[in-house]
Amino acid sequence: MTRLGALLAVLIPVFLATSGMAHEIRPAYLDMRETAPHEFAVVWKVPAQGDMRLGLYASLPKPCIEKAEPVRLIVNGAYLERRTVACAGGLRGGEIGINGLKSTMTEALVRIEYTNGDTEVVRLMPDAPSFTAAGAQTSLEVAQTYFLLGVDHILSGLDHLLFVLALMLLIRGCWMLVKTITAFTIAHSITLAGASLGYFSLPQKPVEATIALSIAFVANELIKTKPGERRLSESYPWVVAFAFGLLHGFGFAGALKEIGLPQSDVPLSLLTFNLGVEAGQLILVAMALVLVRAANALIAMPPAPARQIGAYMIGTAAMLWLIPRIASLAA
Repeated sequence: MTRLGALLAVLIPVFLATSGMAHEIRPAYLDMRETAPHEFAVVWKVPAQGDMRLGLYASLPKPCIEKAEPVRLIVNGAYLERRTVACAGGLRGGEIGINGLKSTMTEALVRIEYTNGDTEVVRLMPDAPSFTAAGAQTSLEVAQTYFLLGVDHILSGLDHLLFVLALMLLIRGCWMLVKTITAFTIAHSITLAGASLGYFSLPQKPVEATIALSIAFVANELIKTKPGERRLSESYPWVVAFAFGLLHGFGFAGALKEIGLPQSDVPLSLLTFNLGVEAGQLILVAMALVLVRAANALIAMPPAPARQIGAYMIGTAAMLWLIPRIASLAA
């Protein structure tokens, strides 16, 4: 994995340039629950920064009319709008969309729960901002939606990616790589499940700050390595992966809560979201291994300097993420 340092010397500037986007852009969330025949309690959740919110607006089928004035408030970095609507004839065949989504880089999750127990979970993207309600979905279709959300979360969460890449610099040998990735998987699965099910929790802002600190810690360990010597973190990188994996699990749980974790089908959504996270993580490892082979052929750099360059760039990116996150705690 020593050539990975040379590869990072090329790739890390991308992380530095996008340091303000360490976490993926938070999605909007539309929840519709049928409380009586053709009557729905609607919750519309949009990412917000202070009193500013994204210019996204839920568009319901034309037969839907409001029964009362909506309740609007901003809570925990999100704009919330609660209302009750009556949709003559129901939602089946009606078009539901998100106005303004085309001009953003975010996405929206729509979840509809009917009185008969059927559900629909649809992911809307800038290039597909609307859909026609079908009235029901299979469990497989719901699982697929949450699986893809998990894949996207890990692949677009730059801090999680950089932590995994930093761990790979510590690893010597394929067997140690397997143990390290497995330890990280087990650890964050424990806290993701526990936090999502409400058994324990941590405030999201301190978690995000500590995740950045975990990356800086691994970078510091890389810088301190010397030829012929092995630090504890080099000999047992799986221990480091497990310890910080517990923390990253809280970060994944926060993302799943932002998306909208339905309490009625928690096992399915939680399991498939986590499987998606794992699939994205394996994709990252596979891509890194392929690129390392390419770097071996293209970059003529001694292993030790390449490793040091990679470590300093990882540490720099981590600190650029850490400072504003600590500042947000003070605010």
